[in-house]
Amino acid sequence: MASQYQVVLYGASGYTGKLAAWKLAERGIPFIAAGRNADRLKAEMAKIPELEGHDYQCVGVEHNRASLAELFKGRQVVLNVVGPFMQLGEPVVQAALDAGCHYFDTTGETDWMLYLQKEYAGAFARKELALCPANSYMWTEGAIAAEIALETPGIDSLDLMYYGDSQISVASTMSFLRMCTKPMYYLKGGELVQWPWAQAYDVMVPGVHRILKGMPWGGAGEPVWYHGDPRVKNCQVLFALGNQDMMMAVLDVLKNFEKDHRNLDAAAQEQVTNAIGQQITQVEPPRENPEVHRALVSCQARGNTQSVSVILRGSCAYSQTGVFAAEAAQRVLGKQLKAVGFGSGARILGARQLLAAQADEGYLSWEVKHQ
Repeated sequence: MASQYQVVLYGASGYTGKLAAWKLAERGIPFIAAGRNADRLKAEMAKIPELEGHDYQCVGVEHNRASLAELFKGRQVVLNVVGPFMQLGEPVVQAALDAGCHYFDTTGETDWMLYLQKEYAGAFARKELALCPANSYMWTEGAIAAEIALETPGIDSLDLMYYGDSQISVASTMSFLRMCTKPMYYLKGGELVQWPWAQAYDVMVPGVHRILKGMPWGGAGEPVWYHGDPRVKNCQVLFALGNQDMMMAVLDVLKNFEKDHRNLDAAAQEQVTNAIGQQITQVEPPRENPEVHRALVSCQARGNTQSVSVILRGSCAYSQTGVFAAEAAQRVLGKQLKAVGFGSGARILGARQLLAAQADEGYLSWEVKHQ
């Protein structure tokens, strides 16, 4: 296979994969669109108008370590968008490590993040490779806001909230249901503490007059990123949907899970959350509309006497995830990584750099206030 393809987009035929392909094409980055079914890949790539005339190649590959490692051999970076990641991700990570590739994915599953940190962080660091799960709207955007807040000396506590009116893809629905039924953590005094199961909390959203309900939504990635970081003692994250009827419906699903399925073994629980997810979202949504699918991340940060408010206002969370993926590829190819080993996109690619990339595409603006 031609050596000009230094980027592998694995899972390119899915909803998020197609958005990442679009953003790679915008940057003029040749790539391999990989997945288990070459015919489906070709059909789905043909639906992306921005790929017309772009240099890419569709490759079918079996989903196992050896086959993937052979495909990744000689490449520089793997962008993995195949989830749920705790169910499907490990052969991809192993193959990237075997082939000497930087690894980025779009997970929202914090148990997957913790698993990668425990099992693979050292091996990737020794090879000077990036291991970056959740290089996506969730949980990179909150890390960007947090890093901006942490530029102020003395800040050590981060209270974050994601808010949005977003449509949800098929794979994302299965991922968020499974992650909301796994242990969810916040950071208190430098230690990870588990949130209660299936519980909602009142939240205040900047620019919204109503008091809304939010949930930990898997606990979020930011407590994972900052666990062990000497700058941060406390970090908690909640998530709220503008569609509160949907939010309450998800809460009911989680309460029913506690009542009916908590006693099942882990494999059976995975089958349950997959089945529920497939019932909730059965077809992929169209591309987002920035006039409808708006989002906000708020970081209220404190120190002993200092406080900082960072608000990121934007739209099209899935398209932003496509930008994060393409930025990762571009910065790997340009040898512009800020760090290697396990870490957030904000740490490895640069918080200010990612903020600028999203702003350049019209997806994001920001406001910082010191109080």
